[in-house]
Amino acid sequence: MTSEATRDRLLDAAADLFYREGVGVGVEALSRAAGVSKRSMYQLFGSKDEILAAGLERVGPAFNAYLLPAEDDGGTHRERILHVFRRFEETATAPGFQGCPFVAVSLEVKAPEHPARLVARRYKDMLTAFFRAEAEQGGAADPEKLARQLTMTFDGASAWAVMHGEAPDAAEMAAVLLDAAGL
Repeated sequence: MTSEATRDRLLDAAADLFYREGVGVGVEALSRAAGVSKRSMYQLFGSKDEILAAGLERVGPAFNAYLLPAEDDGGTHRERILHVFRRFEETATAPGFQGCPFVAVSLEVKAPEHPARLVARRYKDMLTAFFRAEAEQGGAADPEKLARQLTMTFDGASAWAVMHGEAPDAAEMAAVLLDAAGL
């Protein structure tokens, strides 16, 4: 098996295990799930922290691709923002849903400069930047404030879905914010 294939198996296992079971998953369980030795794991990654960050980085692009509308979808700025919340609502009741992976890791890893927290923050900042760009282009009164509020609404809805096992009316809440911002 090539080191690239071993790396891929480790990252896939890490992304899955850390999302389902939390960051407390041990390296033995991780190496067992990936079907690789701990020695091989440590040859590819210097620490469990690095694996956690790389696993989170691995899910980021697919997570964003699922949530965000296509660049050329033809929707209004309001529709493009609401698309994110509708996609979330579709996912929130799926079996195995454990919330936003970036928030989940950030809640478990307390050190602000932990590599996984840095990855999580970068992806949350990308979501906020998407909201801000759409709000600016749509003529919202305060695009920066609206973008933060939308991100907080998304994250709060994610937490609600995990705690209650049901999808909140995230799109409806986002629409209230958009109305108040003139978008």
